[in-house]
This record gives sequence, C-alpha cells and structure tokens, in this order.
Amino acid sequence: MKRKLLSKSKYLNGLQCQKYLWLLFNDKDKVPQPDASTQHVFAEGHRIGELAKNLFPDGIECSCDDLIGNLNNTRQALKANRPLFEAGFYVDGYFSRLDILNPVGDGIWDIYEVKGSTSVKPVNIEDVAFQRHCAQLAGLEIRKCFVVHLNNQYVKNGDIDLHQLFTIEDVTEFSNEVSDCIIDRSEKMWEVIASPTCPDIGIGPHCSDPYDCPVTWCRECLPEHNIFDLYRGGKKCFDMFNEGILFVKDIPKNYKLSAAQKIQQSCEISGEPSIDRYAIQEFIESLNYPLYYLDFETFSPAIPIYDGSRPYQRIPFQFSLHVVKEPGKNPDHYGYLADGTCDPRPGFLEKLKEHVGDTGNIITYNMSFEKGVLKELGEAFPEYSDWIEETLEQVIDLYAPFRGFSYYHPMQQGSASIKKVLPVLTGKGYDGMDIGKGDDASLAFFNIVMRMFSEEEIRKVRQDLEKYCALDTEGMIWIVEELSKLVSGTPV
Repeated sequence: MKRKLLSKSKYLNGLQCQKYLWLLFNDKDKVPQPDASTQHVFAEGHRIGELAKNLFPDGIECSCDDLIGNLNNTRQALKANRPLFEAGFYVDGYFSRLDILNPVGDGIWDIYEVKGSTSVKPVNIEDVAFQRHCAQLAGLEIRKCFVVHLNNQYVKNGDIDLHQLFTIEDVTEFSNEVSDCIIDRSEKMWEVIASPTCPDIGIGPHCSDPYDCPVTWCRECLPEHNIFDLYRGGKKCFDMFNEGILFVKDIPKNYKLSAAQKIQQSCEISGEPSIDRYAIQEFIESLNYPLYYLDFETFSPAIPIYDGSRPYQRIPFQFSLHVVKEPGKNPDHYGYLADGTCDPRPGFLEKLKEHVGDTGNIITYNMSFEKGVLKELGEAFPEYSDWIEETLEQVIDLYAPFRGFSYYHPMQQGSASIKKVLPVLTGKGYDGMDIGKGDDASLAFFNIVMRMFSEEEIRKVRQDLEKYCALDTEGMIWIVEELSKLVSGTPV
C-alpha cells in the first residue's frame, strides 16, 4: 500500500494525538481553521525565521509553493555547497523542509531549526530529529543539529543585533536519543492514517501538550459544570475523569481538595453562592479614597520594536482609569491609547502620572500584572523609577476576595477571572463586543503598529479598544459596589 506523505508537522501532530492525525488525513473538515491568535503566532514564527536567515549570508532560497518545485530547487541548490533555506526532502513517504541547512565540509551539513520560543523544548528535539532522518534518507551526511531561538535577555538598542537576538543551542546529543524511535512511530502513524475508523482517543493532558489541540469538540461535548471546571484541578481532573467522575459535585469525600475546591463543590451541590462577609468587609474597609480603578493593555512583540525592550516584553499601549474621589461620588474617567506610530511607553507614563495622585488606593484586578509592567517601565525609564516605586505601594488587588473564594458563585465555573465574576455579580459582561478579551486587544494594536489596517479600520479598532478597556475599570467599580452591598446594604 502506498504511504501517505508524512510531513514533519503531521508527525508531531501524531506524537500528540493519533485522533488528530487521523482527522487531518481522513476528515479534515472536522479540524477547525486556526483562529486569529494562532495565525498571528504562525506569522510571527515566519518573521523570526526570515530574520534568522541573515545569520547565514549567501544562502539559497529553496522554498516553493508546490512540493515538486521545492524538491527540484533543493536538488539543484545542494550542488552549490552554500547555506540552504527551506530545503525539502521526500523519501519513502517522509517529508520535511529544513529551515537552514549549512555546509561544514565536502558533503557534510549542519541543521539549524529556528523557533520563536526563548528556550529549547522537548518537542523541538523531536522536530529536529525528524528533519535529520529525512535528510539522511536522502543521502546527506549530517554532522550536528542546532535550535536557534530568541534570547529574552537581549535589549534592543538601535538596529537589531542578530547575534544577540538569537541563541544557538547544540541539540545533537538530545536528537540522537529520540532518533531510534522515528521509524517505529512513523509505521504506527501510517497504520492509523490507513485505518477506516478514527482512533478512540479520550481527552487527557495531551490535549494541550505540547500545543493546544484545535480539535476542541472532544472537550466541548462535555456538560456544563464538569470536572474540568475544578479550580486549579490540573492533572487531578484527568485522573477523576478517567475514574468516571464527570461533575465537580460528585467528587467523592475521600479525595483531597483544597479549601477553595471544597467551597466550589459545596456551591455546585447547593446551587447557591458562598459569601464570607467578614473577609469581604475587611477588604472594603481597607480601601482608602480616592480610589483609582486602573487597567492596562499590553502587547508583546516577539522581535523587539522599541529601543530598551526585549523579545516578548510587555509593552503597555493603553490604560483606562476611573477615579472615585469620595464615597458615593460619580467616577471621572481618564484614558490613554497610543497611536501606534512610535514607542507608546513615554506617553503612557506621562499621562498615567498626570492622573494618579499620591494618596488613596489604585485598584487593579490581578495586580501582579500591572505591578510587573510598572516595574519594567521603571527599569526602561529611570526618570520615573522613584514615582513608580511610590505608586506601587498604593496598589490593592480586587482579585484577592475572589482568588481566596471569599465570594464564589457556581456560575463562575471554577474561575475567579473578571470575565466570570462581573456577570455573576452585576449581570453585565463582555458579550457582543468586537474586542472582548486581552488577547484580542493585544493583536489589534500589534496590527495597527505593523500597518495592517486601513485608516477606517484603525478608527474602528481604536473605538473598540477604548470601549473594552473602559469596561474593565468601570466593571471593577460595579464589583466593589456589589461587594459593599453584600456586607452593608449600601454601595461605597
């Protein structure tokens, strides 16, 4: 029987899940298309790969839209004994394109695989080993294998320094350790592909390791309030699921649960919220006016765009600030949204300092994020470091009562995020918004920076960003008001 072409990517898919592999060959319509965030990751990976080629001057591009063209280009380019980009090899059903194939002697080559990560991961070793297997089947002698990844300690200062931006790690020894398994694994994959029926593979940790599987309907068919909603359940959820425990409310008493998990289970059984009025009262009484409800939006370019920034560093481009000066007063709103034409951080800091006073509390939701961003700003802009240090002392975390389950409603489904808390406490939420989560906001601004929108699209996106970020801070006001009602009957 003729083997189907087993590419490197499908080989890695098969290592993760044989059901996914079978669907890719036999029922592709059931595999969802990549969403915008995933497409962005692919696009960033391509940009990183193109940049890494500059580490090897005088290289020959072998890429081609079709397989035959790629193989023919590679066959001709091998004669030149120069670095090759996207060299393709297809032998006995195995196929792989190599990011960079570098000559180190007469007929001897090194493989360089470029990754957008900041470290070498186990899946990268499997990736490189498969590439070497394909190249060796084609008759090449491979000396060493390397992974080229981003150096997250590199700080841009002027033009990108490629030799500082990238770290090159020798993974030859590690790839040797997994090479012996490739043939047996591949043979089993071809058997799966040729099978008339899809393998019955249940959900498990493999669904998100090493990547989130796009075939989400495996898990979406589960009923609401299932065992995977257990707060910080991790591997424990899969263990219980495999034992036939489907709902949080049905977890046996002999299972060791954390205090928060016990509260969650109790709420699932009763259908009622759990309210620790004493802890909530303590939180409300700890607030000192004026109250500054603050939320940031950031984006994290893989390749640093601005001087003084590192790969994947969080770059704040927007804030929303609602200020309640006294109890019962209507809030004043201030905001900042960069235009995307230059480094947004100086303007961000200038406006934030202008509107945040030196008394009262700054209320955030999950303060580790805002605090972390501010600390990085203090490092990049020392003239603001003293002000930032003082400002950090004012921050209070609205996440705390929910993270500690001082308030928990079964409709939160094991989550303490503001996206879950806001609707159950206030009846308001993010449904129907064109930008309704942080990842969408980050991607939207990145696309503005990269000039991927028309002027009309930019105006629409900016309106959506302002609406989304403002809801985060206004929503925090509503949450504090509802918490206050729970303990005193009147809002702060």
